[in-house]
Amino acid sequence: MSKLNKNSNGYIFGYAIMLTLVCGTLLAFVSEGLKDRQKAAKLLEKQQFILKAGMGADALAGMTGPEVTALYNNVVKVEMVNSKGEPTDAEEAKLSIFKEYKKKDVTTRNLPVYVVGKADNPSEVLSYVLPTYGNGLWDNVWAFVALEGDAETIRGIVFDHKGETPGLGARITDREVQSRFEGKKVSYASEVLDAPDFQKGEGVDYSSYTNKVDGLSGATITAVGVNAMLDSYMNLYKAYLTTKRTK
Repeated sequence: MSKLNKNSNGYIFGYAIMLTLVCGTLLAFVSEGLKDRQKAAKLLEKQQFILKAGMGADALAGMTGPEVTALYNNVVKVEMVNSKGEPTDAEEAKLSIFKEYKKKDVTTRNLPVYVVGKADNPSEVLSYVLPTYGNGLWDNVWAFVALEGDAETIRGIVFDHKGETPGLGARITDREVQSRFEGKKVSYASEVLDAPDFQKGEGVDYSSYTNKVDGLSGATITAVGVNAMLDSYMNLYKAYLTTKRTK
């Protein structure tokens, strides 16, 4: 029996092919395993955002992941509506806010509403949390906006982004910046629902205004993008919110 010539082209090519197949199989196996973890991590992050917006930034202090999920399942109910405020058959678990945002006809978007109940009485509405999506300076920005049970006063808001500038536009994720929206109100005065807006510049006291928010110095385009996002999405939810108003 002739010995295998390890220096031959055939051996080298065969070895390379075998190594590629083995490595590819291992990578596919690892990737599949990580995919489930990534999905679980994204779901937990969404639950945290919704609860922080709807119950308060400190509501989850000291909680583990499983405890957050348990609280979410206990107090959050999901309603799927369209821009007319009518229920839709879309499944929230399978819904991508990004894909909905990409729909050119905004009237066809599915709009999730996360109805957050009180911790000691989940059947009593604490807030309505509305996901929004838009564009910042470099890429997409998004937020979960929580309105009090009056469907008018902002209880809390949680922003996130894909690629805003650190120290500038990326500051929308700072707790202090997000707290500037608390207590502000959306306006039903006109046909278009108007959300509170970041103002140009920073360091101005807007505490006496219900629709003005201290801005982001050096991040004007990000602030303008956030304003456009909030106005456009709040308007899509207007029909639904109008039915929930207590005044």
